[in-house]
Amino acid sequence: MASIQVYGIPNCGTCKKAFQWLDTNGVDYEFINTKEQAPSKAMAQAWIAALGAKPMRNTSGQSYRALGPERDTWSDDQWAEAFANDAMLLKRPLFVKDGTAVLVGFRANDEVIRQALDLT
Repeated sequence: MASIQVYGIPNCGTCKKAFQWLDTNGVDYEFINTKEQAPSKAMAQAWIAALGAKPMRNTSGQSYRALGPERDTWSDDQWAEAFANDAMLLKRPLFVKDGTAVLVGFRANDEVIRQALDLT
């Protein structure tokens, strides 16, 4: 098993960019399709503990917009439940290294990505 897991969906453009970067940089990883294998609430809670719920929210997705304004006052526990119930609420990709969430999204520069994935 690779020490890096990448959670996302195969047709996500940002995920594809991440896969290309990982492949180009010779990084061994395991892809987990969250549409087929949604995270458990416990996994989501661990990710929130590491990264915070706010950066993990896919605010541009339909699922997020469908939540309504009460989402702005949700606790981390409510977000963990929501991420487990609808993985489309998760920003993609989400990187887990050695069991700990280390990075979400793929907009950072090379150096930040390398540091987050401990590739320096």
